[in-house]
Amino acid sequence: MLGVLLQLRSPSADPVIALAVIGLTVLSISLSVVIAIVLFRGYRRGPGQSGMLYLALGLILLTTVPELLRVGLPTLTSVGPIGRTAFVSGCELAGLGVILWTVYGGGSK
Repeated sequence: MLGVLLQLRSPSADPVIALAVIGLTVLSISLSVVIAIVLFRGYRRGPGQSGMLYLALGLILLTTVPELLRVGLPTLTSVGPIGRTAFVSGCELAGLGVILWTVYGGGSK
């Protein structure tokens, strides 16, 4: 009944599980954006706080963009699972790289 109301089709799982996965994805994206906003505000507040901006960028690349790619690539393009995995993993690695660069003093003067 819930699947009919939401027009949710799930060939391999119960619609409740599919809905839970969608909800957790939205929660993950929302939390990472909120944390990035807090970091960006910290960057704007103090002079010489460029590390906050880089941490926000790394967090967005590590969490938000990959989640959007996992949903958006198969929905909007014909990219296969291997291509999607490559895009998502590359984005996550870039995010981790930015965070490590920031933590180890790459952005400080």
